[in-house]
Amino acid sequence: MTARTKTFKPSGGIIAALVLGTLALAGASGCSNTGTGALTGAGIGAGAGAIIGSITGSAGKGAVIGAVTGAVAGGVIGNQNERNDRYHSRWDR
Repeated sequence: MTARTKTFKPSGGIIAALVLGTLALAGASGCSNTGTGALTGAGIGAGAGAIIGSITGSAGKGAVIGAVTGAVAGGVIGNQNERNDRYHSRWDR
């Protein structure tokens, strides 16, 4: 018997996730740190989720889960960076 291996085949869901991720990254200019972090996280998460999801057979679901998780994590990190910037701009004069 031969072992079956899964090969990576970019589907429409993966391509859509990458396009949306690219648009999210491009739209992040001019936002606050929180907004930039959320958009960047969503773009990176959608791409990573689509790739991981395609391995398990569901690129679309993986992209959505990755985008939501990335947006939340990016927003939290961006918000913390924004708070640190405000704190240091106030006290580091």
